[in-house]
Amino acid sequence: MRGYGADDLCEPVTVNRANRHRGEVEATIDGERRILCLTLGALAELETAFGADSLADLAARFSSGRLRSADLTRILACGLRGGGNRLSDADVAEMAVDGGVAGAASVVGDLLAVTFGVAADAAGPERHRRGEGATSP
Repeated sequence: MRGYGADDLCEPVTVNRANRHRGEVEATIDGERRILCLTLGALAELETAFGADSLADLAARFSSGRLRSADLTRILACGLRGGGNRLSDADVAEMAVDGGVAGAASVVGDLLAVTFGVAADAAGPERHRRGEGATSP
């Protein structure tokens, strides 16, 4: 191909990037960069899974900051499916998120923050440790 060196063809080129304005976040899961998004379908799935009567109830549950590991798995799985990944909850439970459990919690916090417009404090303390989400006075 004209204009491309041999080295350029060795690494895959990633065209899509997460667009936070559309509610997308990016995470490295099982060594692959993936897009997660809580679409309306994903949110409906979460409402059913958590027995929430409305999006407001779902947001209130998530803003409590008290999520179980099974909750993290479910939210990650719904976000991955919303981002176009065909994975079951069981598939996601077996996957490794960069940063381990803290990394998974951070991804979920970011995903919930862009979806519900949650303040940085409610999105999780991990973001503050990394210096993200800080606002100026």
